[in-house]
Amino acid sequence: MTRGFSRLRREDLLKTACEVIATQGFGNTRTVDIARAAGVSQALLFYHFETKEQLIAEAFAYAARQHLDAIGKIERSPQTPVERLRALIRLCSPGSSPAGWRIWIDAWSESMRNPELEATTRRMDVHGRNVLKDIIASGVACGEFACVDPEASSWRIFALIDGLAVQLHVHHKLISRRKVTLLVRTAAAMEVGLTLDTL
Repeated sequence: MTRGFSRLRREDLLKTACEVIATQGFGNTRTVDIARAAGVSQALLFYHFETKEQLIAEAFAYAARQHLDAIGKIERSPQTPVERLRALIRLCSPGSSPAGWRIWIDAWSESMRNPELEATTRRMDVHGRNVLKDIIASGVACGEFACVDPEASSWRIFALIDGLAVQLHVHHKLISRRKVTLLVRTAAAMEVGLTLDTL
């Protein structure tokens, strides 16, 4: 019973940490901010996490797991490659989940100084590209897609998504969510030999 409560409390703290980080950023988030938002003492926070760096890394890993779970559902879906590609593009679109993208963008920056965070962001990037590559390859195999290099296409699509996410969430008035979504869908359709209206 105690162990179950402890696990639940830890997840609650990680969820709260993600919310604080999304608002304040990794660099400006203090442990006291997270403790206050969670309604606990800093002593309890440090009971679960030895250092601020560990807390930050685990908070991002918690957010990453939520995203990986969503990707996993698409990966295991019995839908056609076109339907799975459409679902993955929608999930990863720069126009979706502003709080999630704020954490991602901040995590990339912080990863240059935090090895644990770097390992997590790299693992997520690789997994996302591999899922996309496999969807494209399966679409080619069944004749739904025309693509000579699924791996290269997955790199280009995600590079565009990541770059547009930075533009949309850092330079708020530079480009609209609708325009970003259209650019990603158009690029993905071109990469796999589809017309825009089919994706």
